[in-house]
Amino acid sequence: MTWTNVKLIFHRELRDQLRDRRTLFMVIVLPLLLYPALGIGLLNMTQSLSSQPQRIVVIRAEEMPTPPLIVDGKLPDVLLDYPGDADSLRIFTDDPVELSAISDEETRIQIAQFIEDWPNRLDDLRQLGLGKPFQEPSNLSPEGRALQDRVESWFETAKVQVLIVFPEGYREAYDALSDRLAAGEHPSAEDFELPEALVLHNSAKERSEIAYSRIRPILSNWEDELLKTRLAGANLPVSLPDPVKLIPIDLAAPDQMLANMWGKMFPALLVIMSVTGAFYPAIDLGAGEKERGTMETLLISPATRSEIVMGKFLTVVLFSLTAALLNLASIGFTGQRMMQAVASARGAAALDLGVPPLSAIVCVIFIAVPLASLFSALSLALAMFAKSSKEGQYYLTPLLLVALGLTVFCLYPGVELTPFYSVLPVIGPSLLLKALLLGDVEGLQIGFYVFPVLVTSAAYCGIALWWAIEQFQREDILFRESEQFEIGLWIQHLLREKQATPSFMQAGFCFVIIALMQFLFFTSLQESPELLTGARNMVTVQLIYLIATVGVPPLIMALILTSSFRTTLKLTWPNWRFLGAAIALGFALQPLALTLLSQLDRFFPPLPPGAERVMAAMQDEAVPFWLSLAAFAFAPAICEELAFRGFILSGLQRSGRTWVPIVISAVLFGVIHLIPKQQFNATLLGLVIGLLAVRSQSLLPGVLFHAIFNGTQVLATRLSGKPFPGAEWLVRVKSHGTQVDISFTPLLLTLCAFVATSLLYWLVQLGRDQNRRRKEQQIADERMSLHTT
Repeated sequence: MTWTNVKLIFHRELRDQLRDRRTLFMVIVLPLLLYPALGIGLLNMTQSLSSQPQRIVVIRAEEMPTPPLIVDGKLPDVLLDYPGDADSLRIFTDDPVELSAISDEETRIQIAQFIEDWPNRLDDLRQLGLGKPFQEPSNLSPEGRALQDRVESWFETAKVQVLIVFPEGYREAYDALSDRLAAGEHPSAEDFELPEALVLHNSAKERSEIAYSRIRPILSNWEDELLKTRLAGANLPVSLPDPVKLIPIDLAAPDQMLANMWGKMFPALLVIMSVTGAFYPAIDLGAGEKERGTMETLLISPATRSEIVMGKFLTVVLFSLTAALLNLASIGFTGQRMMQAVASARGAAALDLGVPPLSAIVCVIFIAVPLASLFSALSLALAMFAKSSKEGQYYLTPLLLVALGLTVFCLYPGVELTPFYSVLPVIGPSLLLKALLLGDVEGLQIGFYVFPVLVTSAAYCGIALWWAIEQFQREDILFRESEQFEIGLWIQHLLREKQATPSFMQAGFCFVIIALMQFLFFTSLQESPELLTGARNMVTVQLIYLIATVGVPPLIMALILTSSFRTTLKLTWPNWRFLGAAIALGFALQPLALTLLSQLDRFFPPLPPGAERVMAAMQDEAVPFWLSLAAFAFAPAICEELAFRGFILSGLQRSGRTWVPIVISAVLFGVIHLIPKQQFNATLLGLVIGLLAVRSQSLLPGVLFHAIFNGTQVLATRLSGKPFPGAEWLVRVKSHGTQVDISFTPLLLTLCAFVATSLLYWLVQLGRDQNRRRKEQQIADERMSLHTT
């Protein structure tokens, strides 16, 4: 790859993007204008709502006890949590003097009419059931519905949001009780039951609900003041209602609180904005190039296709980074100004967001690079496949949805950076950024997490970039014509024009069917938990699950979609050497795999309870040994090999490559196991089994290896805790209560490593020899053809 050509392509694409108004608007202009505009609009709406005071009417205000709720027609400042509520909540009473003092004539008439109609509406409320929520029940009779409509119209006509009604004689009864307490008497419980005051509001009306939510804490504060006054009159301490004085102490420093807020905000926004920033440039550089008809001109340039893709990739990365950082800066600035303005409108102290510290800015830029690179490579690969920009948007929308799902997962409480999460795409960088901002990793631990995050992110980006280059190498993708999909013609094509082996898409569809059936099976188990009662039932369900969800789909699809059932599933008898290699590898890799997993236990999250119950059932002696072998050794060996090394691997091999189908089938084999620890183990073993299947051109060595590997594990669990006479130099058993650990001696591990390495080297070298002989045969055939001509 010549970097001079890459630089030229990069400059060309950069100039084209800078001339594209749509990309500039989405990546640069929109972040700088959208969020400030939204902020100004929301701020104006908030100020407009706060400038419209809510009306609260108090009937029989003279019955209020001391200290009063209303002083000079307003709420006293001592009761207010927010000083701005004194002006936004307009209080009206039924005092004729205060009514006549209302300056606005329309308001005075409305409030006076509202208070005058109160006795009639009281009768309506009593018929509806006084004290019930002021809303429309579903079982109201026509007469009751008419009564409620009349009450609602009464509120709406006067534009009243909340009505507070004190009963007659309330103040006299309250003062009498307070005087008895002050005189040292001990009233009975019945004496404390005073007439109830009513607070009427309509939760179905937004303004009424807002007014009620603002007056409710004020009424609570007033009740506290009344209680303090009553206690002081009785010569009792005001702390009497609080027998335990709890003093909350927040140990977080201001900079820690700020880091906590940035740590939650930045990772989520960075992921979303990196995807959206790569969205439109990738579509324009891929599908847009085809629409403009400039793809052919680009292909005849001296630059190779790999260099062209690299130049486009760097362009998309630049715009993705620019969009992500501009969006973060714009959101942070707008959010800070909005919070200050809202707090000022409420008369409260604003939360000082401040400017993120320099370390936080460096961390964001540091993590933004791998995220933007990954999303840029994926977006470019998907955009290359699209014929038009509209089609490209359809292909890239699922990528945005997946990114949103991963972002929500990272925001879930309790999800923290662990060794396992550090190697996952998107999740690892997001949680690392969160940990760096919160200061959760220090010293040597930073390198422990940073290294795997960067290495795996670079690997994922490299795979996605390789995929984009592969897409660009294929003429059928670059110059693909628009297609109209008709399901009838598609089914006829599948049934009439069968191939000996499945296609790449059919292999992927098989995996999707298995995953979907797996989901449906587990969902049905949750609805029928009685099927999992008892160890034997659990093992039987495991056997049925493997046959129904993993074994049946590839068999049916091979019969329907392919012309050669035997070739698709590799049902041929292999050379005896491969059977011997499978047996030796099955025994040799088992101790190595168990030792590796035991060393990596802290890397993986603990097993879920369901998996622990299945493992316990596997070693339960109440379950027949043959049933455990069938469910955990023979059924997985047959069903999983039919699916992943049979149908799926055959479909992936249609590309003509060797290692890419092996790796993809191994990854899919690992993913289907669901549990992280098993996924890691299954992926590594999938590479070995895939290599056996490709070299032998048969499914039987893989089935034999799989059965031996799983069978020895089932046997080991049954023998746990039992002595191994004469084998102490190979196997060691340690008991910790009910838990039994089996370890292997260095001598056995060294012997197994030597055997496994030798056999794997032989399998790899065998493929090279086969390729060399194939090329020599092709050259010989070409020479013979020329000689004949």
